[in-house]
Amino acid sequence: MIFLGIDIGTSGTKTLAIDASGKILASDIQEYPCFTPKPLWSEQEPDDWWNATVKTVNNVIKKARLKPVDVKAIGLSGQMHGSVFLDKNDKVIRRAILWNDQRTVAECHEIEKSVESFHLGTLPQGMSLELESVNGRESLIRLVANPALTGFTAPKILWLRNNEPKHFDKLRKVLLPKDEIRRRLTGEYATEVSDASGMLLLDVARRNWSTELLSALQLDIDLLGRVYESEDVTGNLTQSAAKQLGLTTDCLVVGGAGDCAAGAIGNGIVQEGILSTSIGTSGVMFVYSDEVKIDPLGRIHTFCHAVRGKWHLMGVNLSSGGSLQWFRNALCSELVAEAKKKKADVYDLLTAEAEKTPAGSEGLYFLPYLSGERTPHADPFARGCFVGLTLAHGRGHLVRSIMEGVTYSMRDSLEIFQGLNIPVKQIRASGGGSKSPFWRQIQADVFGQRVVTINSEEGPAFGVALLAAVGAGAFKNIQEACKATIKIVKETKPNPKTKKMYDKAMPVYQNLYRSLKDDFRTL
Repeated sequence: MIFLGIDIGTSGTKTLAIDASGKILASDIQEYPCFTPKPLWSEQEPDDWWNATVKTVNNVIKKARLKPVDVKAIGLSGQMHGSVFLDKNDKVIRRAILWNDQRTVAECHEIEKSVESFHLGTLPQGMSLELESVNGRESLIRLVANPALTGFTAPKILWLRNNEPKHFDKLRKVLLPKDEIRRRLTGEYATEVSDASGMLLLDVARRNWSTELLSALQLDIDLLGRVYESEDVTGNLTQSAAKQLGLTTDCLVVGGAGDCAAGAIGNGIVQEGILSTSIGTSGVMFVYSDEVKIDPLGRIHTFCHAVRGKWHLMGVNLSSGGSLQWFRNALCSELVAEAKKKKADVYDLLTAEAEKTPAGSEGLYFLPYLSGERTPHADPFARGCFVGLTLAHGRGHLVRSIMEGVTYSMRDSLEIFQGLNIPVKQIRASGGGSKSPFWRQIQADVFGQRVVTINSEEGPAFGVALLAAVGAGAFKNIQEACKATIKIVKETKPNPKTKKMYDKAMPVYQNLYRSLKDDFRTL
């Protein structure tokens, strides 16, 4: 029995194949462009995702020398919050608006306004949220467990209605990126609880659409697909899809998960006490919870987990590894050329310079708000900046301060989790930041806890391949699948002296945003 995991990412689509023991047999990645027609806008063509899906699946089948009948099930993951707008003929109306798009500030205010003085009954069992008064933002948190953020899907739908009414008049379905691929695979309009949580339209406590919020926003529930649990089978491949992928119509497609939950599954974050830290383009702090726990201030997300009947809390920083990538692209052209000549990774060269710099970068701080920020500020106007530059600072200081600033920003989430009495006994690192021993050490020192890595670094695609295996009956549940396939391979312990220094630096970092908040808005 072979299972595929397909991850529709922002930079490309990745497909991998695993066997029933979790062994990765082959993988493939195909990239595609992202469009920025206006500042802070971010869009993609759904056809690019589909073409990449077809190509990666075919390449994996070929690399692993699989027969069509070998593949029993497919799990889907993808970038969260994106909006695919379809007409009555299932034609894409316009480019999809992505998770990192910031155009919907007005619509976020509109959503909060629509639920001001909203009548709210008792909270669902297990949900704890203490509020002295209820305004629009707080009503929204009680309805769907989260505040309105520019990246979420619901504001994008309202933006289409407010700014492109001709397109809105054609609208019949709104799907998330991975669920548009599901539609092309199975013909079904469906999603699952983890990805749907990030649309701002799901009653997260009850794990289904919020009819109250949809009514308040005057949106038809028929715009949305059916909601499944992540391991549930949502359909089989159509004859057309099976032919394009080189598979059979007996192949199942399970719910899968949004990329954050899928990555957490791939890291084994399926029980209490384990936290996942992922540094990719964005940064994610992800912790499992048996119950619905909500930050009353809305600084972190409370979403349904890809574990049946469970939840997770998540802090997201929009430009983590993306900050270092920006620095490389904008300011290191000579070093990039040098790395190419040496056949070296330019990030290794930058890291080597950072390693020669003292912890704390000799008073230099970096605020990684190049795309605005989500956790904990929910501020699309926030901007990136270096603070504390002197003539003594060189490139190594800049690089180290970026790494430290990104890690400080992730510690913001850790402190909120701790404030909600969520136990964190172990931190598992993944993403590009986990591949650098130096950055892992910074994480251990800033977080003040040991940081471990595991045997698989395949991320969301691996996580949904495991969900596919559960859906096809290879494992009893996802906990059993993770226990059988995921092992700790490395451990990084905090340096007590450096930890003490970072503990003193952290409040300075946090205060810089408060000092600059009004200036960001003026800019």
